[in-house]
Amino acid sequence: MNAPLEDRFADLTAAPPPGRQQQVVDRLCEVLPAHAVLYRVEDTRPYECDALSAFRQLPMAVVLPDTEEQVVAVLKLCHELEVPVVARGAGTSLSGGSMPHACGVVLSLAKFNRILAIDPLARTALVQPGVRNLAVSEAAEPFDLYYAPDPSSQIACTIGGNVAENSGGVHCLKYGLTVHNVLRVRGYTADGQPVEFGGEALDAPGLDLLAVMIGSEGMLAVAMEITLKLVPKPKLARVVMASFDDVVKAGDAVAGIIAAGIIPAGLEMMDRKATVAVEEFVNAGYDLDAEAILLAESDGTPEEVAEEIERMEQVLRAAGATGIRVSESEAERALFWSGRKNAFPAAGRISPDYYCMDGTIPRKNLGRMLAAITAMEDKYRLRCMNVFHAGDGNLHPLILFDSNDPDEWQRAELFGADILELCVELGGTVTGEHGVGIEKINSMCVQFTPGERDAFFAVKRAFDPNGLLNPGKVIPTLARCAEYGKMHVHGGRIAFPDLPRF
Repeated sequence: MNAPLEDRFADLTAAPPPGRQQQVVDRLCEVLPAHAVLYRVEDTRPYECDALSAFRQLPMAVVLPDTEEQVVAVLKLCHELEVPVVARGAGTSLSGGSMPHACGVVLSLAKFNRILAIDPLARTALVQPGVRNLAVSEAAEPFDLYYAPDPSSQIACTIGGNVAENSGGVHCLKYGLTVHNVLRVRGYTADGQPVEFGGEALDAPGLDLLAVMIGSEGMLAVAMEITLKLVPKPKLARVVMASFDDVVKAGDAVAGIIAAGIIPAGLEMMDRKATVAVEEFVNAGYDLDAEAILLAESDGTPEEVAEEIERMEQVLRAAGATGIRVSESEAERALFWSGRKNAFPAAGRISPDYYCMDGTIPRKNLGRMLAAITAMEDKYRLRCMNVFHAGDGNLHPLILFDSNDPDEWQRAELFGADILELCVELGGTVTGEHGVGIEKINSMCVQFTPGERDAFFAVKRAFDPNGLLNPGKVIPTLARCAEYGKMHVHGGRIAFPDLPRF
């Protein structure tokens, strides 16, 4: 297939031709029970967006299969009819990755929520894509094992979605992202053909395409079975909470810890706006006088933890920490982390809406980025809470705005675009763990050259020649990037007007 194929389904909002919806629904009812095919507006409305609710689109239909055979039948039928398919798990994506296509079908995998096996000897879990992240650790707990990647949404987000977005969490610094904790993915291509990535052996036969599948945002294949690595629960874990009177000092402390050869189990940073919002929400015991706090966790044997905490305290004091507290019990450790993990809902208490960004920068530039965000607050007349996976430089600025004011939403979009483009300028990327989806597709024009983007499309075409799986996401077309380039006026960023909002 040639490059113009990418333009066929690039417009997520183009209405289907008259009669098309009924045709597709009738055919879907041939391979699924009628109750498993939703097509009325009131039934499809809950699927019009994911957690990035600013962008919404109703699909032609939503299907709710409960067997693999039904999934295959849906994929083959949509391939025959050339209907786009968007796979969906819990809908917790923050980048619009599972927003429907107006001419497409949403393939819900919510019913595939079984943990098929826990192997305590091999330290693996075999799960279906609809299994919640936290449920894996709960099932492995009797064996003193757990699944390390722990997104803040782990109580709700699914493993299939984690695979699609290459999710991380507060413990990804030491234990890695999803890509480092998955051994095998079995699923189906867009035309319903079986495909398997990786394996349970140390090395899989053939090309190693597992890392291509993980983080591919539902564009290459539909995952149906995932083999996860489990790790032993540490004998002890304690958290150091350090306060700083300056955000730049806190950022420099992060770089100092890593430079000292210390790899904490988690290393998170929150600025004063975030700690104030969180403290009122969960009473985590945060220092509200500090301009920023760091949460650094050490785990291992009691001896290892004691030594590492002592070393971290030395680095933190040298970096200018104004106060240091160490958790004295498991309950206090959980309380410290509860504040960090509840930063997003805490933002929802103090603002009608928030826009969560997800750029990544080199750790040495954390202080510079925080200073720049402060200047952007004045520029766009909006507040911003900062929450970072500081250890690996993954930023989650929360831009606070009111969606009832269209001007505020536009300023929030421009604010976010500025943050992402500065990430690229500082040697980072436009996304860390939330994916590109539709949210950052314009920013991909800034990060990657036309040749690089065409290479991405070449990979997609190799798996999905007709471009039916989650089209219009992640990889911008040449036309989109050309238009985006024209919209950079006097250094300003103009968001695209071609996506439905609110």
